[in-house]
Amino acid sequence: MGRAFEYRKHRKFARWAKMAKAFTKAGREIAMAVKESGPEIDYNPRLRLAVQNAKAVNMPKDRIDAAIKRASEKDSGDYEEVTYQGYGPHGVAIIVDCATDNTTRTVANVRSYFNKYGGSLGKTGSLDYMFDKKCVFKISGEEVDVEELELEMIDYGAEEVEKYIDEEDEKEYVMIYADFTDFGNIQKAIEEMKFELIEAQYEKNPMNTVKLDEEQQADLEKLLEKFDDDEDVLNVFHNIEGM
Repeated sequence: MGRAFEYRKHRKFARWAKMAKAFTKAGREIAMAVKESGPEIDYNPRLRLAVQNAKAVNMPKDRIDAAIKRASEKDSGDYEEVTYQGYGPHGVAIIVDCATDNTTRTVANVRSYFNKYGGSLGKTGSLDYMFDKKCVFKISGEEVDVEELELEMIDYGAEEVEKYIDEEDEKEYVMIYADFTDFGNIQKAIEEMKFELIEAQYEKNPMNTVKLDEEQQADLEKLLEKFDDDEDVLNVFHNIEGM
């Protein structure tokens, strides 16, 4: 069938692999939410958010329901949230958030990634001062008055509200930014105002950034790809300018 077919097949398999990883990570967030406050979505804000984030990566409803049911069973494994911090090549500060049922395995993997690509794993909390913890919510922006919404959301802790048009689907969305301590307040406000929540997450934004040339960025990307391929890793934050 020729090289074109092989290329399309490769792209398809790569896309499927990426979806599978996203589903695995979404499933772990659902499991942790169920273990924390039970499987009833109406009474579990964290589960509602985990389900919404699963939908944002196009996780099918039957797989979401299966993840909730599986996490509700007594013999299901428990996932623990852990964070690792260290320096990558060229002095880049990196924070790695994980969800794991085996911390021994996870820390060994994370340490090996740092070591293999010219970095080193540091002590927990050693880089906290370099990052500002925020939360961000994405809601549907159709017929939303941003100025009016911002005035309302300020009372719940919002620091910035902005609307934009997504270049891929050409739809309007509104982003709401706040300190991470106000996550629950913002989520509650969005639900009470009956806005369509698309997704929400925590962010750790660098207070200062470092600039790398193309060759140095390529070195760093190899390390970031290893983290991205690890199913235990939920999020990776760094202080590289422009990346």
